[in-house]
Order: sequence, then structure tokens, then C-alpha cells
Amino acid sequence: MTQGLDVRLLDVDELTSPADRARMLAPQLKALSDPNRLHLLLLLAEGSRTVRELTDAAGMSQTLVSHHLAPLREQGLVTITPKGRSNVYSLCCEALAGPVKTLATLAALTPEGADACCAP
Repeated sequence: MTQGLDVRLLDVDELTSPADRARMLAPQLKALSDPNRLHLLLLLAEGSRTVRELTDAAGMSQTLVSHHLAPLREQGLVTITPKGRSNVYSLCCEALAGPVKTLATLAALTPEGADACCAP
């Protein structure tokens, strides 16, 4: 099944085992495993941005931002929309913003993260 943004939704019925699901999910999680990439996704969860805006917000060089956006694009986690002489990067779909923010909260070494993770 496909939505308007060419995001393939998993049909759990077509997957025969947890091992199949893990094999399908592993490349996306690998793309998310780098702290710089996750930082860029968190910035994009706040809204679409150009490379220049990501560079300024993340404190990374343009080359480093572009380097880390490449695997996110390859895995379909971010999209590019040309705008004038720039490209605007966005999350692949709004549905990704919530889980990315939740993961960041759970992983944060803050009381909020601990409460969210360990709440009964």
C-alpha cells in the first residue's frame, strides 16, 4: 500500500516472521544510528529546511550536512524539493516526526526522558 508521498506502509499480514520485519527495518535504523543524522532528522521534525538552514542550526559544515543527508535520502527518510537555487529537505512524511521526537525524548538523559521510558 502506498500513500501520496510514495511511502510504502508495511502490511504485517504479508510479512511471515519477525526476522523478515527486522531485515526490512534494519537499513532505515542503520541510517538513523549516527548522532549527526539523528540531529538532522530532529531539526527536520520541526519543519522543512534548506542545507544552509540545517548547517546553521546543527553547527556542521555544509559538506558534513550533505554527507549525512545522503543516507537519509537513500533510505527514503527525507525528501528534497527544489526551490529556486536551493533544495528544501523535509521528513518523508509527517508520521515520522512523532516517533523521532519520542525516541529522542526516551534517549535523553533528562528526568523527562527517564519518566517517559520508565512510566508504569
